[in-house]
Amino acid sequence: MASACLRSVKQKLGLRGDESQHEQTDSWGNRDLIPLPPARRTWGAFHYFGYWAISSLNVSNWQTPNTYLTVGLSVGQSMAVIIISRALIALFSTAVAWCGLTWHVGFTIQNRFTWGMRGSYFPLLQRILLNFIWTAVQCWNGGRLIAVCVTAIWPSFATIENTLPSSMSTITTTYQFVGFILFWAFSLPFLFIRPEKFKLPFQVVSIYCGVGMLCMMIWSLAVAKGVGPVFSEGQKVPSESRWNVSWLMMSGINQMIGGIAAGITNGSDFSRYAKSPRHYVTGSIASVWAVGTCVSFVGLVTTSACQKIYGKIYWNPPDLLMVMMDSGKGSSKARVGVFFLSTGFALTAMFENICGNAVAGGIDLAGLFPRYIDIRRGAVITFIACWVVQPWQLINRAATFITVLSSFSVFLAPLIGAMCCDFFILRRRKIQLSNLYRTHDTSYWYWHGFNPRVLPAWLAGWVPTVGGLIVTVRGTADAPRPLYQLYYMAFFFGFFTSALLFYITMRIFPVEGMGAYDNVDYYAAFTAKEAQKLGVMQLDQSNTSLEGVEHIEPLQVQEKGQRTGYIVADGVY
Repeated sequence: MASACLRSVKQKLGLRGDESQHEQTDSWGNRDLIPLPPARRTWGAFHYFGYWAISSLNVSNWQTPNTYLTVGLSVGQSMAVIIISRALIALFSTAVAWCGLTWHVGFTIQNRFTWGMRGSYFPLLQRILLNFIWTAVQCWNGGRLIAVCVTAIWPSFATIENTLPSSMSTITTTYQFVGFILFWAFSLPFLFIRPEKFKLPFQVVSIYCGVGMLCMMIWSLAVAKGVGPVFSEGQKVPSESRWNVSWLMMSGINQMIGGIAAGITNGSDFSRYAKSPRHYVTGSIASVWAVGTCVSFVGLVTTSACQKIYGKIYWNPPDLLMVMMDSGKGSSKARVGVFFLSTGFALTAMFENICGNAVAGGIDLAGLFPRYIDIRRGAVITFIACWVVQPWQLINRAATFITVLSSFSVFLAPLIGAMCCDFFILRRRKIQLSNLYRTHDTSYWYWHGFNPRVLPAWLAGWVPTVGGLIVTVRGTADAPRPLYQLYYMAFFFGFFTSALLFYITMRIFPVEGMGAYDNVDYYAAFTAKEAQKLGVMQLDQSNTSLEGVEHIEPLQVQEKGQRTGYIVADGVY
């Protein structure tokens, strides 16, 4: 009875694909993991412009110049770091995204040909952990902006009594916690929108927040009658500093790229929705480089002008917005203006969190449990995990933990390096899609589902730099200089070291199927033009798609592998 009930529950929870659309659902794939067909590839250049604009029009990017000014760099040097970093982010993002643009699969599947079918769980678990934590942290930060919105409507909210239990009241307030709850609740409905339908939110949010930031800058310049002292700050590197300007700039570039390393790994998750590579490249590069740089510049100018107005520097927008309306005691005009500005910041924080963390987490969870989890279910699980993570504990108590989390690129850069080396150099941008969704007759099974060649390469990319991370987090000032130097270029060291070592091990211990690809489009994933370019026959050309096949037999119910309905004699489903 119990087993029958369990089977019934599993059957109801199980996902079902449309077999007429070649949507397999088994232990290795579902509708959201298989190569996307042309009908679902709806993102144009403006989609990608909006996607990256949302990840740029945020509080963190607004405050970026402060990070470099604090260590003694001049305004010009700080902006140079930002410009160079944004260009490199665009480059690395496009490199990771190219597999999705060509073969229409995401990061979850992309790891299978590098790490092995089972080995791919390792990078997935890393990203799932990051997505759980960052989703929670971003919800908490977004909650601060929602709290500003509520204060603009009801000024008394700013002084609301702290009625939280004693276990929480010492680390947070009712004001902050209510903002977190509202941000989380407002975000939840958007998790049910499929990524191919994100066009309208991207358009509305990116334009709204972009115009809001410009208005904020124009207002501050008009009231202050120019910029303040911050804008003209020169180089102030202390004479006793162990580091010259070059090393400080190198550290800044590494820090900025590393801060968005998790977003770089998302590249193929979203590039596979592109109508064509041209749309992704033009939209992404224009937004990553231009919008990202402009937001930092606008934040610098606005903060500088407000320094003249209020006599104090406010880099954090929620703090500045509260001052602009005198914590809710200001005029009704001031409160209306602050409400619309804080709403713009909150919306970008919301959709950045949904796309960059929740949806990415949903895709990765789908990779672990494809029979039962798709993007929607995975995104909801990621959001529910916010209550397990308890971001109020992390933000207010575990500052060191957040620092470590921000430096997680130490571990991600080697992963990206091995992935890019495998796809571009070793496989020459060719992969066998049918081999990515089964456990036998596949060149991606390696040794018991693991590729033992990639682990040494990954370890070699981060072990030498993790010492610098440790001494930096501890605040140690007298550690050996090489530790810091390696850490200051950790992303580049990890990327290229792992790529080189992986290339060498794969050449010394070669595997079968390098550069192989299906000669038939078994998933109906390519347009006629794409199929011709790749040298692949489209599935509807049935007379030629099975050329050379000796016989066809039905797929057995309990048999492992891709459930498209048939197995052909040469090992291709």
